[in-house]
Amino acid sequence: MSENSGQSDSADRSSLSDLSDISDAVTDAADDERRAQTSVTSPTTAAATSVQNINPNPNSISHPVDSSPPNVLYLSFNQDYGCFATGTDRGFRIYNCDPLREIFRRDFTGSANGGGGIGVVQMLFRCNILALVGGGPEPQYPLNKVMIWDDHQSRCIGELSFRSEVKSVRLRRDRIVVVLAQKIFVYNFSDLKLLHQIETVANPKGLCEVSQVSGSMVLVCPGLQKGQVRVEHYASKRTKFIMAHDSRIVCFALTNDGRLLATSSSKGTLVRVFNTLDGSLVQEVRRGADRAEIYSLAFSPTAQWLAVSSDKGTVHVFNLKVDSATLGVDRPRGASESNPTSPSAVSHLSFIRGVLPKYFSSEWSVAQFRLQEGLQHIVAFGHQKNTVVILGMDGSFYRCQFDAAAGGEMTLLEHHSFLKSEENF
Repeated sequence: MSENSGQSDSADRSSLSDLSDISDAVTDAADDERRAQTSVTSPTTAAATSVQNINPNPNSISHPVDSSPPNVLYLSFNQDYGCFATGTDRGFRIYNCDPLREIFRRDFTGSANGGGGIGVVQMLFRCNILALVGGGPEPQYPLNKVMIWDDHQSRCIGELSFRSEVKSVRLRRDRIVVVLAQKIFVYNFSDLKLLHQIETVANPKGLCEVSQVSGSMVLVCPGLQKGQVRVEHYASKRTKFIMAHDSRIVCFALTNDGRLLATSSSKGTLVRVFNTLDGSLVQEVRRGADRAEIYSLAFSPTAQWLAVSSDKGTVHVFNLKVDSATLGVDRPRGASESNPTSPSAVSHLSFIRGVLPKYFSSEWSVAQFRLQEGLQHIVAFGHQKNTVVILGMDGSFYRCQFDAAAGGEMTLLEHHSFLKSEENF
């Protein structure tokens, strides 16, 4: 593990002093490529504070009262899965996961800037700095701009402009990563200086993930070929290409230390887990036999479990055989094999592995939870032991618990509609 991976959880939730030095963005016009692709508006100085101390409805934002729930355009968890953000056709809202409660909301409907739609909202742990991109039928901001929002001041303190639509954004304490359809830009957070540009294959979903361990950034994105993943190890200045699938990659997840990568293709039947250090395949698990669209993948904090959601309406939890802490360390043969007394994650027909097709010897999920088929859901592991948090684009919130010993159907602990402000969580 990295020397910084043992940081306490409280450190991630504290105010971020490094953002207090946001100053004038670089305006050097010498780089023709940068000038052609992106422009930067200088932000003002802004200090980051805890979101819990923010006035939920500042007088500076006026909007008509509308009691009907908004339409969800975007959902994302923060970096430690303790909060989640939703972009709506009116603005954005931030929620605490455990216990579930709305922390604050910003409704822009009726403001001078536009219709209020937010298509991307990314949190930075629990601080007041957010990245916003307009979206929906009436976007609040242009689709080709990333707005750096300081909720302490209830206004944007900077922006990054591009020649094409922004597909997604990823944040670290020290970096802003902006994903376009075929290009990725990496910026220094303190002064918005452009540090790196990456060309990718067509990336309409804006696939990109970054590690969160301080000082050792790992970035994962599509490569230049179908089914290929590019891994950037910035600390060692190494680039690794992994041919993960034969078909187009539609989803992937990265552990916080950046050592394990999970990928799924457009077929949606298999999920593969790779060691990002050497590109080796660590494990392969099977979601099912039928083609499916994978909506999200999520590692548990210790990388013991992997959760998968798809359009089939089932969330699967898989038992992983390797802890990311052991990657890069020579292990005796068989050391990575799962405990024979653990839940049966391998088909009972595996004893005839060499006779029947690979399907019958695949590793299957330990636990499952049934949802509405066809509705998009994203998943994460909760802070309580063996719990999974599931968010739906219809505003549904589920907290489930799985039995690590017996497996099977998960137990529903709570279910809410987080969009209904009058509901008492």
